[in-house]
Amino acid sequence: MADEEDPKEYRWETGYEKTWEAIKEDDDGLIEGSVTDIIQKAKRKRQAMKRGFSKLGMMRHLYVLLDCSEAMTVPDLKPTRFICSLKLLELFIEEFFDQNPISQLGVIAMKAKRAEKISELGGSSRKHIKAVHALNNGVQLVGEPSLQNGLELALKTLRMIPQHASREILIIMGSLTSCDPNDVHLTIESLKTEGVRCSVLSLSAEIRICKFLCTETGGLFGAVLDDAHYKDQLLQHIDPPQAGNQQEFSLIKMGFPHGKTESGKEPPLTMCMCHIDSADEPAKLTSGGYHCPQCYSKYCELPVECSACGLTLASAPHLARSYHHLFPVPHFNELPLEQVQVQEPRDPPVTNCYACQKTLAIGTDKMVYECGACQQVFCIDCDIFIHETLHSCVGCTTIPASAQSLQARKPVPPPHSLSVI
Repeated sequence: MADEEDPKEYRWETGYEKTWEAIKEDDDGLIEGSVTDIIQKAKRKRQAMKRGFSKLGMMRHLYVLLDCSEAMTVPDLKPTRFICSLKLLELFIEEFFDQNPISQLGVIAMKAKRAEKISELGGSSRKHIKAVHALNNGVQLVGEPSLQNGLELALKTLRMIPQHASREILIIMGSLTSCDPNDVHLTIESLKTEGVRCSVLSLSAEIRICKFLCTETGGLFGAVLDDAHYKDQLLQHIDPPQAGNQQEFSLIKMGFPHGKTESGKEPPLTMCMCHIDSADEPAKLTSGGYHCPQCYSKYCELPVECSACGLTLASAPHLARSYHHLFPVPHFNELPLEQVQVQEPRDPPVTNCYACQKTLAIGTDKMVYECGACQQVFCIDCDIFIHETLHSCVGCTTIPASAQSLQARKPVPPPHSLSVI
């Protein structure tokens, strides 16, 4: 009977990786090599999930639902769950608009069985960061959150978004309970019908209704282990998701603003539309700005949706920065450094990372990464930087022969559904 028993006594043991068993001492009695190996695998885990040539929702409209209930005062994430969430949310907003410049974001707070908009959907990272920063001193963490009220408030705005745009909700939930006025399953069914993708980050434990919400709407569910894992789980929502079946193909009318000047004359002093109704930052007479090519309204920054005629205003670099998600840099080949230096001697020998010129050592750089096109070798930090930030191989763009072969292999993009003004 003992032989027939499952060696795993508990269910959680089957899905838990015992990382301490992977740490082994080297010949000098040090564990630095094993720890470095674990860190490298963790860094490349999210990168390996990316796939090219996919249909993605590039114009994203995302609402972040932040739990501001009493449960966020728990100090298991230092100093508290709430303060840790605010700091990571500021970082998330900056990265979100850096990687998705033609997208929009909004923040909703859930507390005392109510939901309140902290910032409306908009494309200005500065405005959202200021609103999130003001929560640190301007909100009291009391009562229970209402998941249904938060979803309904977000859905009320997202329902008006055109079908060609990606509609998403990201919920940061610290409480184990939710006080809802009606049946939350009806709200989930409405979200599913409207094609709104909901994802949840739980700061306490796995919650069944949140997991059900993510499953029904095609989102991601994650339970946070510590602050480092919290950051990793939050930043994985920066990349645009796969486009849903509800998204339509349609022409997107966009305008590229220009400065309205006359030769030999200074630009006139005018007010911008983005601050004309703002109570915090009243509009001022300025000479610079971006003018809508359709109605000539002026705005301080791009991208933005014209409040007068509804035209989406952007610049060419914004479209270029959004385009790299469709054709990411191919994954580099992972090779042991010892194999590259000894078993595969090269001329010249590989002693430094091609990008940062850091000296590669077997003790600290057990694995290196080789580009399949230019055959150059990079360290783990440059590999992550190239794929997540630079979006272009350093070797392929600096070596003439590699650049020509890369241009020949580059796929022809599909025709743009874009009407330019």
